[in-house]
Amino acid sequence: MKPQAILFDLDGVLYEGERPLPGAAEAVRWVRGQGIPHLFLTNTTSRSRRMLAERLAAMGIAADEKDFLTPAVAAREWLAARIDGPLALFVPDAVMVEFSAFPRLDETLSEGAAAVVLGDLGAQWDFARLNRAFRLLMDNPDAPLVALGMTRYWRAGDGLRLDVGPFVEALRYASGREPVVLGKPARPFYQAAIERLGVPAAAAWMIGDDIRGDIEAAQRAGLHALLVRSGKFLPTDLEQGITPDAVLDSVADLPAWIEGKGLDSERMS
Repeated sequence: MKPQAILFDLDGVLYEGERPLPGAAEAVRWVRGQGIPHLFLTNTTSRSRRMLAERLAAMGIAADEKDFLTPAVAAREWLAARIDGPLALFVPDAVMVEFSAFPRLDETLSEGAAAVVLGDLGAQWDFARLNRAFRLLMDNPDAPLVALGMTRYWRAGDGLRLDVGPFVEALRYASGREPVVLGKPARPFYQAAIERLGVPAAAAWMIGDDIRGDIEAAQRAGLHALLVRSGKFLPTDLEQGITPDAVLDSVADLPAWIEGKGLDSERMS
């Protein structure tokens, strides 16, 4: 079944850390040349959409800011419709621009937040910062804990690194507050993506390297899902009781797979 729309994950699919993956740029250009609507769907919260577009451009993939759906964009829309008051932002500096329309709580304060927003701070997380987020939640029982995705980990140039999910889970456990997840693997995030592309869920394909956040989550939202053996992929992913609609060595194989050109069984399943 030829995809009527494609959602590309970024890290692990088009690049790994700072290294573009071979054939990724050519695959995206082929998709664009075929006139297949597509969107870059990512849980990345360390870069703004402008930075992501510039990064892809440096890899030979032309993209505009509107071509990306990120958790920060989804969170901004959700917060604008529901929250009146200052935000406590635990996000990288590069993503602050997505929340520039909101009042921001002074970072020295541990009370008075209308919402607590968590992104991937990486090495910037420490006890004091995590404890401040906990105190803010305990100070205001009505303040939502907004998670910019629930990704467990990702593969950087130096190996696997924790993502935002484990820190959200720590705050969920300590505060008893259920997070509002605005990113993968939340179903509304996928629904927002296909609404932007204007196709039914069953006509869209998610291409990712995360067996749970990309593959299982997309299928639960009614999409098809294609797993690539790059990025965070591990052979044991195929033993988790989750069955991708297809598995390719890399996104470079996508054009041949769509055209049915018979990739051998070592490269496609």
